[in-house]
Amino acid sequence: MKVDEIMDVALRRGFIFPASEIYGGVSGFWEYGHLGTLLKKNWEEAWKEHFLGLDTNYYEISTSNIMPKSVFEGSGHLENFNDPLTSCTKCNQRFRADDLIQEVTGRNVEELTPDEMYEIIKSEKIACPKCKGTLGEVNWFNMMFNVNIGAAGGLTGYLRPETAQGSFVSFKRMFEVLRNRLPIGLAIIGRVYRNEISPRQGFFRLREFNQAELQIFFDPDNFGEHEDFDSVKDVMLQVRPLDQDENIELSCGEFAERYNIGKFYVYHMARIQEFYLEKMGIPRDKFRFRELSERERAFYNKVHWDIEVFMETLGGFKEVAGIHYRTDHDLSGHQGMSKQKLMVNIEGKKFIPHVLELSFGVDRNFWALMDLSYEKEEERTVFRFRPSVAPIKVAVFPLLNKPQLKDKAMEIYKDLKPLFQTDYDRGGSIGRRYRRQDEVGTPYGVTIDFDTIEKGTVTIRDRDSMEQEIVPVGELRNKLIGKVYF
Repeated sequence: MKVDEIMDVALRRGFIFPASEIYGGVSGFWEYGHLGTLLKKNWEEAWKEHFLGLDTNYYEISTSNIMPKSVFEGSGHLENFNDPLTSCTKCNQRFRADDLIQEVTGRNVEELTPDEMYEIIKSEKIACPKCKGTLGEVNWFNMMFNVNIGAAGGLTGYLRPETAQGSFVSFKRMFEVLRNRLPIGLAIIGRVYRNEISPRQGFFRLREFNQAELQIFFDPDNFGEHEDFDSVKDVMLQVRPLDQDENIELSCGEFAERYNIGKFYVYHMARIQEFYLEKMGIPRDKFRFRELSERERAFYNKVHWDIEVFMETLGGFKEVAGIHYRTDHDLSGHQGMSKQKLMVNIEGKKFIPHVLELSFGVDRNFWALMDLSYEKEEERTVFRFRPSVAPIKVAVFPLLNKPQLKDKAMEIYKDLKPLFQTDYDRGGSIGRRYRRQDEVGTPYGVTIDFDTIEKGTVTIRDRDSMEQEIVPVGELRNKLIGKVYF
């Protein structure tokens, strides 16, 4: 199976591996190896460059992973951050009820109540996957990880289940620092923690994972407009609305009008699609926005579309991100709990800003790149990552293990290293080295041979076409810059 093939490469080459592996690992926790760290970092850098570039008042901040209990009382997490739990009456193993139902029936039941899920478990005769015992009633389970703060443990804190709360509790300070202007975007990339009941999708559902989120605070009276909307009005969006049985394409202008969605929201949908199709190279037919029903989405989300990517390893379209119109729910909740005024005054107009959230699961996007880039060919295995996100951009090879070739190859390696992540590879035959770099997704190889010594030329090999191009050493840097970044 494709998932097993990808995981084999991931483990052998240093992309990802189970956390605490020498002790047997713990479900829902994974580590990034050196190549995985580079791929994840490149995705994050591309994300920041793209989304922080959408407005002059969008910035990245970094906030605490641990927050006091009062933050999550104000946000509503302690009351509402729940997943449906069912337990086996025989072996006491616990499971997430909606996942079990989907695995057996293929039906997405996230919108159902615990009682409704339990009725399906009984009617479909869904048994315990471990021992085939009878499953009990479905109840809500709060996924927050709590910690004791201080030596005496007198203050209760929680590991953040999303980066968003950092932006909300920092809004007052950052709004003042950034000269009281709206819209303002606060982005956070970092670790979050959710005590998942039973992670069952390998690397896709984790207990400790990474998010990239942009919280955009704006005047709700401006939701219907965006100053740059004309630049995207004719962009065709790939969408799956609730009133359609399949994906359809609509221009941004038509989409906003037909579904009565503010241009501020639709503009950011277009830019999200641009990021995936143009920056990440996701095929158009593998990407879509899916509208969530009122029962599926959080009660405070007035408009909610998930960003989904088709992954063969996971059996279809899966959520990798979301765009949520959260209204003033977050700032109002924190204003009420903290007793701090989070209302703004813009030219004499006082109001609590509304929030548009762009939320991305970094690890899910990482796996999407692995899934969609992987190919098993007759003579090689290859990851066809876009050069901009590939862990290693260039590999330098001396053709033979001769001192003059090795010295020249090392000289070229040192010249290229400051420009991009470069590998120096001299072990084994040149063909074997090509295959090794193909398997980790390196887009370009530079071979140093005796013509390099005698004529001052090197050979650039293209990973995808396997074609080779001879170029002068003096032109190598600019040639590779053009290939990698343009």
